[in-house]
Parts: sequence; C-alpha cells; structure tokens
Amino acid sequence: MSGRTLGPALGLLLVLALAGCQRAPASVAEGGGASTTVSTAAPAAVLPPSTSSKLQAPKYIFGIIYPMAHPFYEEITRLAEEAGSPEKVRLVVKAPETVSVEQQIHMMETMIQQQVDGIAISPIDSVALTPMINKAVDAGIPVICFESDAPDSRRSAYIGTDNVEAGAEMGRVIQKRMKDKGMVLVASGVSSMSQDRERLEGLLDFLHDETNIQVLEIRHNEGDDGKALADLEAMIDAHPHFDAFISVDLTSSSASVLVWKAMGLNRYAVAFHMTPEMKEGLRNGQITSVLSQNEDGWGGLLVGQLLRLARGESVPAISDTGWTVIDGSPKAMASKTK
Repeated sequence: MSGRTLGPALGLLLVLALAGCQRAPASVAEGGGASTTVSTAAPAAVLPPSTSSKLQAPKYIFGIIYPMAHPFYEEITRLAEEAGSPEKVRLVVKAPETVSVEQQIHMMETMIQQQVDGIAISPIDSVALTPMINKAVDAGIPVICFESDAPDSRRSAYIGTDNVEAGAEMGRVIQKRMKDKGMVLVASGVSSMSQDRERLEGLLDFLHDETNIQVLEIRHNEGDDGKALADLEAMIDAHPHFDAFISVDLTSSSASVLVWKAMGLNRYAVAFHMTPEMKEGLRNGQITSVLSQNEDGWGGLLVGQLLRLARGESVPAISDTGWTVIDGSPKAMASKTK
C-alpha cells in the first residue's frame, strides 16, 4: 500500500474536492431584513452609492469571523441571517481563505474601526486574539466567542460544546465500535485552536485511561487540506493494520472521506462536525459515526446574544450546545443526544 500507488487517485480526488469548494468572490446582499457581507482576506465589498442610498439602513450591524473559509460555516451564516431578519440586522461575515491568525487580527481591527454593534468570533489562537477582543470591548463593542473560546479575554459569552467532554465522548464511540481493543490513527487540525486541543485532550485521556485501544500515531494538519490528505496517506502506509481513524477537525474529516473513496477502505472512520460531506459519507459508508455539536442552533444563538448585548442586556457566560452522535448504520441511523 504505497504512496506511489495511491498518489494519482488521491491527487485527482483532492483537485476535484478543492475545485468544488471554491468560494464565489466577496459579495454584499442587502435589503429590508438581514443582509450579509461575505469576505475572506479582502476587505468587505462596498456597494455603489447609487445602490446603497436606496436601501433601508440596518438597525444593527454584527460581525462574524470564522477561522477559515469552509462550506461548514455557510449554513451557520444562513441561519444567523434568518434570526436577524426580523430585527433588521446586517451581518458582516469574514474568514481567512486559509487558517491565518494575522488575518483574523486584521479582520477584528477592521470591524472595530467600522464600529459594528457586536462581534462573534471563533478564534484560531485564543492567546493571540485576546488583546483584539479586549480592544473591541474597550471600544464599546461586545464580543462573543463560539466553537473555540478565549476564556482569558473580556468576551461576554462562549457558545459551543465542552470540547474536552466531546473528545471523551468520541472515545466512547470508538470504544463501543471496536469492542475496547484495536489500534487507531488520530488526526487533529490547528494546534493553537482551543477546540482542537481540548477535543484531542479529552479523546486521548479517555483512550489511555478507560480503554485497551492503542493510539498508533497523531498528526496535526494546521488547517491545510493538502497536508491533511498527505498525512493520512502516510499514516496508513506506516500502519497498514490500523483498525480505525479518528479526526477531530473539519479538514481531517474531509480528507478521510476522500481517502476512503479512493482506497475503498473497510475500516472505522469517526469524525466531528455534521456537514453535507459527512452526511454523504455516512450514507455511502465512508464515515462510521459523526459527533455533531448541534451546530444548527449556533446561528440563532449568535445573533440572539449579540442583540441582547447590543441592547445592554446580560447573556449567559457559557451556552453549552451539547452534542449528538450520529451513527452511519443503515438500520437505525441512531442518534444519542447529550
């Protein structure tokens, strides 16, 4: 099972996959309800004066900053738009094209200069982003974190899962599947992101303390699609007798679907994040189980809490959205909700 044998097939799949994920140029959609400015590294697009002058001014402008451009976040944006529409909210949505702390810092700086009414951010590096979060708060702009937290900052709230517990739950999923024995490969994403670190911590602690399962190798892709694919192929070449693959981030999960398709593997593959790609992988047998963080509720929570903060109201310091484990078994598609 050599890289020379797998390379062409995986390379073709990677090209197709990346081509399918290309995002449209930055755009602005405005109207009487919620609207969205979608941007990556470039500044927010600006409407010509003749067009913008005819539009109803928004009541609130909220910024949302994702850790990277990925289809996973598009549904969150759509649901946030729906939640903001009755309140005439305009969303300014930005994400680095690839994982970049510097770009997230620049995006925060831009939103502070624009004096938005609130910011929601999934920080790539909580330590690096803490000064910018505090700067926004000093400017009178409330900030909430979601998915990945910056607990030492003066952010008003965190929305998401207890990632350590979610990682332990993934360990329970694989323990049950493998009947408490066997060998696994593990892949994680951005080593500076609290969510990836905490999930990996919870997973590894559970496997070490509560199971007889052996972890063969762990790799970090740092949000790079090509590296995630190459890492997985290299781990499989090095450990051809592995029993399962566990991915704790979006990028590794996507890579596993491509590799399982190319190689026709019949091994367990479990992942985080319920994306359309994961749904297809569950149906087609490339993915065994997915741990969803109930992300379909994030959009409404983000806008709802930003609205309350903009009005001077209090919000919970932590909103734990829990998780749902979705099994790819064709018999039941069983789900277990925390």
